[in-house]
Amino acid sequence: MVKLSRFSSRGDVTFRRLQIVSGVKMNNLWIAALDAADRKRIEPHLKQGEIARGQMLYDAGEAVDQVWFPIKGVVSLMTILPDDKMVETAAIGREGLIGVTCGPFNARAASRAISQRDGVAAYCSAEVFGEALDASESLRLALSRFTEGLMAQVQQAAACNAQHRLDERLARWLLMLHDRAEDDRIDLTQADIAGMLGVRRATVSEVGTVLEGKGLIQRGRGWVKVLDRDGLEKASCGCYGLMRDVMKDLKLPQPQAA
Repeated sequence: MVKLSRFSSRGDVTFRRLQIVSGVKMNNLWIAALDAADRKRIEPHLKQGEIARGQMLYDAGEAVDQVWFPIKGVVSLMTILPDDKMVETAAIGREGLIGVTCGPFNARAASRAISQRDGVAAYCSAEVFGEALDASESLRLALSRFTEGLMAQVQQAAACNAQHRLDERLARWLLMLHDRAEDDRIDLTQADIAGMLGVRRATVSEVGTVLEGKGLIQRGRGWVKVLDRDGLEKASCGCYGLMRDVMKDLKLPQPQAA
């Protein structure tokens, strides 16, 4: 099993002050949607760091003392089961933030946060973010809307995993990842997909063959490319559309496929 590195100021992870890391501008949609006064409460305290694919930001049960704002890439929240298996219950990209899913002042995480792709995130201490929340009702409202949308995603994912066929679930999951990706080709292995969906790798291969046979996706060694976005939406269950509708109703920024 690969040991995941931790997102911290130590080791080979590089952090730099706002505005740019490796040519990537600060364009987190959640921060961009805040009013100017609230942005000023957060932005002066932000740093940026590059996140490697497979990197763990925090583990379930650990103290969480930082808040992350993805700029590029996707972070999955993984629910850990008693037999040490895990399944993805939410995916967060540049539309959101990570580290406050249990409450802004909560000391411990309820899930494991893993980066799905090489990416970049801004971050600040949980203490700084908590002070900003104390000072601004509008910031507290923005966070409440986001956490409500995230909870809806978690609940919908739980229902989807329990009730829908794997081909529908895979189509839904690929759509969510495609929304948060920078292009149609996504670096993914069958093992990655199996781990996210909580199924066997051989099963993913079988279902992927079905979607590929319909001309919806193309697969290669370590990657998947979306060929027919509209067709993939038709092949997915209704959960994908429901999740998008919830975000729209809550007036949350929504990531869009490139």
